[in-house]
Amino acid sequence: MNASASAPTPTPTTRVLTWCLHLLILGLLVLAAGRALADGRPHSGATAAAAAGCALVYAAGPPLLRVRRSRATAAWWLTAVGAVWLALLASSPDAVWVAFPLYFLQLHLLPSRAGLAAVVATTAAAVAGFAAHQHSFSPAMVIGPALGAAVAVAVVRGYQALHRESEQRRRLIEELTATRADLARAQHTAGALAERERLAREIHDTLAQGLTSIQLLLRAAERALPARPGTAARHVVAAREAAVDNLAEARRFVAALAPPALEDTSLAGALERLCATTGSRHRLTAGFRLTGAPAALPTAHEVALLRIAQSALANTVRHARATEAEVTLSYLGSHVALDVVDNGCGFDPGHLPVPDAGSGGFGLAVMRARANALGGSLTVRSGHGSGTALAARLPLVPPAETEPEART
Repeated sequence: MNASASAPTPTPTTRVLTWCLHLLILGLLVLAAGRALADGRPHSGATAAAAAGCALVYAAGPPLLRVRRSRATAAWWLTAVGAVWLALLASSPDAVWVAFPLYFLQLHLLPSRAGLAAVVATTAAAVAGFAAHQHSFSPAMVIGPALGAAVAVAVVRGYQALHRESEQRRRLIEELTATRADLARAQHTAGALAERERLAREIHDTLAQGLTSIQLLLRAAERALPARPGTAARHVVAAREAAVDNLAEARRFVAALAPPALEDTSLAGALERLCATTGSRHRLTAGFRLTGAPAALPTAHEVALLRIAQSALANTVRHARATEAEVTLSYLGSHVALDVVDNGCGFDPGHLPVPDAGSGGFGLAVMRARANALGGSLTVRSGHGSGTALAARLPLVPPAETEPEART
């Protein structure tokens, strides 16, 4: 028999059990009627009629949706089935066996207390009916119906406990699935934010700084015209070379590969070339110095140090009005350090302008973010009229620990 509205949702297993219960009741009713007719008992016709009536009343219940959904309707239907069963019990002692499947129906369809009361009443009726047919009473007559009732109660209570546990597990699985989905969304969001930050740093240190250099060169060429066409031409050539370099940077940037400055050369070679290029394009003498024994660096460290040097020299050209700058790469055993020092006008590190999309001001923040992302640090010492010294310090860790970040 199917559950009511508050009972568990039918599953393939419960449907099989339901059909087994239907067949059991039908078989017991056929057995009672068949034995009465076969033995030629008195009132065998009444027994067969009562069995048929019980079968019809019982068969009318399962197709009715209200029996499955309403406790009250199920109670009225069980009352009708019980009444017809009592009529059958009055004419045949074999009807006592029908009490066993009735226990399951009552416990399954009725509320807990009402179901137990119905089981007790059915047990008492079965004992009394069987005793009336035997014209005697003994404790053994109670054992069968009472034992069947106890088994039915234990089975139904065990099933309900298993169902509650199954529901708890289902809810836990749903919560776990929802949590995993939330975690996946959070990881996706974090990855998107990290990628956005990486893109912002790369754009600032490559395209933005390159365009700034081109702008300064073209302004210098504009000031040189028409009095010094040769000087203007040199500035235009330098601007064109800067545009070519930045085009290569942009293409590599789109392809998410290492900077072209690091191709076929070491970090020291790339920094030396950066100083030479900066000195040839601007009124700045930029020198490079290497100290310590060079060690293999993870790609992420090389990219970060090169970008910091590019950004620092770009700031020197744009803001410091310096004539000399020196870039030093130092291998210090467990750390690698990059120092960029100039003799410019300096500034107050404690009163930096607020970064703005139109005027810039993201340089130091981006450089510090690069250093912090690799477990390092970036310090700036400067003052008005005393130049600027920038120092980036990164720990030397095994490449395997930083390569994933470089690929990211």
